[in-house]
Amino acid sequence: MSATQPSIHNFRAWHNDLGVALVVLVALALGFGIKTYVTTRTQVYQEPNSTFQIEYPKAWTNAESLQEVLLKVEDPTAASAFKTSLTIEARDLDPSAPPTLQTLVDRRVQQRGALTAYHFIANHETQVDGAPAQELQYTYVTQPIDAPRRAALPVVVIARDFIVLTPTRSYYITLAAPENEYERASETLDRILPTVNLQ
Repeated sequence: MSATQPSIHNFRAWHNDLGVALVVLVALALGFGIKTYVTTRTQVYQEPNSTFQIEYPKAWTNAESLQEVLLKVEDPTAASAFKTSLTIEARDLDPSAPPTLQTLVDRRVQQRGALTAYHFIANHETQVDGAPAQELQYTYVTQPIDAPRRAALPVVVIARDFIVLTPTRSYYITLAAPENEYERASETLDRILPTVNLQ
């Protein structure tokens, strides 16, 4: 009798463990499903009186910009005082003397050179919605909270800057993310870029 009791006990415990494992698996699956649903929902930005359109994560919120931009949104969940941001700028071109893409790249590099601790990483040719483009990658340092009696350490920011040239306009699509968030933010940008509509 005593020899059979341990096997009965083990058999009953195995059923309990299986039940717990199933509950955990279901909870993980639901959590993953909810996370996927939240992170894949998008918001469409349509420029008024233009064909320009882009989709970005619905959870991202509008952000203020000191420059004239079409759109600036940021990820409020970024684990940093500096929030990951997506900025869209547009410039009308003179059709009688349009600049080359290299000229726009040179201007952008010179402009970004004024950033604190700016460091150019690389650039390469690419396309956005079939239009010729150049991607620039660079880093800089920013002070995310610049207010009296509010301490914040400087943040290293990594940026991807897409300069897109069309016959009538140039577009600048910029993702800037704190170093610790960059990999995740860069993957998000890779999903955003195919949604761009220029025509």
